[in-house]
Amino acid sequence: MMINRDKVREKLLARKKELEVAIQMLAENRASIEAEEVQDPLDQAIKSEMDDINITLEENEREEHKRIINALAMLEDGTYGICIDCKTPISEKRLELYSNAVRCITCQENRETA
Repeated sequence: MMINRDKVREKLLARKKELEVAIQMLAENRASIEAEEVQDPLDQAIKSEMDDINITLEENEREEHKRIINALAMLEDGTYGICIDCKTPISEKRLELYSNAVRCITCQENRETA
């Protein structure tokens, strides 16, 4: 497999930066929602729902951020592109579409259906 390590690193670092900006914005948005004083029960329900949505979005962004950091570490230690389960190379097509993939498609599908 011919992985262009510089191109992959550049793509991962760009996505990492995007996620860091998004996480910061979500945290600020959540803080402003929490600081808002509302008395009306309907407004309180909406505020609670918005807070739940922001928390979920922030958690998802943080999880992807962790996967990107992990992929960058794997790129550095030479294990990038190798399935963590079966130790076979992950297809280039899969890595192009999902640059922080740690499993080949077969192992990922097995994991999702287990």
